[in-house]
Amino acid sequence: MNDIRRSILWVIFGFSLILLWDRWQVHHGQPATFFPAGTPRPAATAPTEPSKDVPQPSVAATATPPGGAAAPAPSVPRQRHTVRTDVLELTLDSVGGTVVEAKLLKHATETGKALRQGFTPLTLLVDDGQRTYVAQSGLVAEGRAAPTHKTPMRLVEPAAAAGAPLALADGQDALTLVFESEPVDGVVLRKRYTFKRGSYAIAVQHEVVNQGDAPVHVRPYQQLLRDGLKAGSETPFYSTFTGPAVYSSAAKYQKVEFAHIDKGNIDIQRQADDGYVAMVQHYFFSAWLLPQGTPRENYVRKVDNLYAVGQIGPALALAPGAASATAAATLYVGPQEEKVLREVAPGLELVKDYGWLTIIAKPLYWLLEKIHTLVGNWGWAIVLLVVLIKAAFYWLNASAYRSMAKMKAINPRIMEMRERLKDKPQLLQQEMMRLYREEKVNPLGGCLPILIQIPVFIALYWVLLASVEMRNAPWVGWIEDLSSPDPYYVLPLIMALTTVVQTALNPLPPDPLQAKMMWLMPLVFSVMFFFFPAGLVLYWIVNNVLTIAQQAYINHTMGVPLKFNLPNFK
Repeated sequence: MNDIRRSILWVIFGFSLILLWDRWQVHHGQPATFFPAGTPRPAATAPTEPSKDVPQPSVAATATPPGGAAAPAPSVPRQRHTVRTDVLELTLDSVGGTVVEAKLLKHATETGKALRQGFTPLTLLVDDGQRTYVAQSGLVAEGRAAPTHKTPMRLVEPAAAAGAPLALADGQDALTLVFESEPVDGVVLRKRYTFKRGSYAIAVQHEVVNQGDAPVHVRPYQQLLRDGLKAGSETPFYSTFTGPAVYSSAAKYQKVEFAHIDKGNIDIQRQADDGYVAMVQHYFFSAWLLPQGTPRENYVRKVDNLYAVGQIGPALALAPGAASATAAATLYVGPQEEKVLREVAPGLELVKDYGWLTIIAKPLYWLLEKIHTLVGNWGWAIVLLVVLIKAAFYWLNASAYRSMAKMKAINPRIMEMRERLKDKPQLLQQEMMRLYREEKVNPLGGCLPILIQIPVFIALYWVLLASVEMRNAPWVGWIEDLSSPDPYYVLPLIMALTTVVQTALNPLPPDPLQAKMMWLMPLVFSVMFFFFPAGLVLYWIVNNVLTIAQQAYINHTMGVPLKFNLPNFK
């Protein structure tokens, strides 16, 4: 039965490796090898588009693509305007009134020791000839052309010299910029951006004026366009999602890998009346949101070598003679701060993706955040959270360690029995079962408590990996950034040492090969932690230390001597 217990543990270990490999495949744009989420439905067929830049609704086949109409000759010079709040610095292009650059003033490009040399605001949106990541919006119209994100516009409010920076003044809570397009087939678009102090959410209002002599039906669209480069905060040993995401209350949170877009395998909720579209990367994201209850058509597509995610709103009907209509939207550009996102819109906090263990991870993050408000340090908050989790599972762990201690105590007798009855397997099993009954030992007693805790610690792993609060958060001494690897590898070495001690306290399997593998696997696993963020390594060290302490205490109370079990590597 000891072999059975060991076999079960090896099955669990193998199954964990399968899960890790499966998620590795998915994170790198490949289909899941062992647990596919279902066969992706092919993308809905859209009408032929003469212009790839401007999205087209999948309905209204009579619509004339705006990109196919002749673009009006620019009557105003192309300019870029910079606006600055206390948390954002954005650059808007007069062509289309597009947001072409966004710097997060509270978040540095540098991390760890590099931050001491200087603070450079992190750039999220960018369009510099090498990288492309922009927020666009415009109009599509039935049977005619309309202003799009390619239409020349001029800044009409506030009046400012070309290139002059605009900023929130002291005591000013909001700043508004208004762009106005040249008439396109009689249609004028005004974009009103409102920036608020302390907010990463930007209110965007599209006002459409029909200066022509015929009725007009237009639909506003918003999209995020970016290249396929991933965030630079990853290592070969862990990967986070980068790409488009769509949320609605009907289909919940749906991610789309760049590789799936390349293949045309796009499975999203296209028709919805709530939710948002987003471009997500590690720690940061951008999103377009329409008011709750507003019908919209979501889309994800590829434009040349770039990727777009967007939404097309409901039609606005405008009578001739300067009739006007407005449509509201919100552009969010900033960090994945969960408590902030919950207040912006329902479901927006899901861009901070915990995967399939979200139901466990969200309460863990809530508890971690509450502890941080008390201690004021994310490193110590991690330590205390692990202590609380271990305390919650204390009696469950105690049951497992008692079972392991009993097994350890009778292990010499089992080894002798295996050697004496190695040619009589049936009699060996009978004698082992008799020994288990006499000693009141359950060989499977140590497995179930461990299995129950595995999802909790995996969920905590994703909480620490996904939380932007860990970025540039110091702990003690040389640990200046919990989101980066330990620069001196002190924590990974301690983690490897605690893993060895923990392994040595467990009884050895009777099979010499299994005993060697039981020792080698944790050591190989420890090597990965040299490249993991310090916060993740810290949580694992605390867990190991508490496990060793509890295991040693249980052994002491049961009179089992504290002995390190070392295999014969000869």
